[in-house]
Amino acid sequence: MAERRAASGRTAGGGELSVFRVVPVEPRARRGRPGHPLYVPRELQGAGRHDNPELYGCLYAALDAVAAVAETLAPFRATGRFDRRMLERGGRPLVLCELLVAAEARLIDLDDPRTLVRERLRPSQVATRRRRRTQQVAADLFRRHPDAAGLRWWSTIEASWTCVTLFDRTLPAVRVGRRTPLAPDLEVVRAACDALALPF
Repeated sequence: MAERRAASGRTAGGGELSVFRVVPVEPRARRGRPGHPLYVPRELQGAGRHDNPELYGCLYAALDAVAAVAETLAPFRATGRFDRRMLERGGRPLVLCELLVAAEARLIDLDDPRTLVRERLRPSQVATRRRRRTQQVAADLFRRHPDAAGLRWWSTIEASWTCVTLFDRTLPAVRVGRRTPLAPDLEVVRAACDALALPF
């Protein structure tokens, strides 16, 4: 039960927002270095939904732990079956990391019709798989809202899941909470595989 309560993306103590990210963690890695939950691989970015490495680096997370795991495993759907090696990257185990975002950090909600009207956007511009378009939307919002910590938008796997893109300018207002190494018997892994129709 404790894991399920912590995996809902709700406000944590002190008003912080709890979000989840899956990364290959190096336990001894320092903040800002490869292997740390808050490391931004900016030099490798450019292909992601909201990537604009010439402007900012970003982290992708989700309000629900199952969503974060599912987004990580989604590229393996074509294999047709779960394999425990999917829970590793570069020889390091994947870890579900809780990130606690300061209460004052503002996320632009792209799932809110009022936001879309105010920003003169259409849902199709947010949901499209055309990365150049979604990257341009993100760049425009980054420039127009210098106080924004990032973006909220819906998952293309399951629309009821909320994904979060955190701009690197807000990372000083983020701290790392609980870390849970992923394993085949974890509820969040099983639930993510169910959502992806990825049988064990």
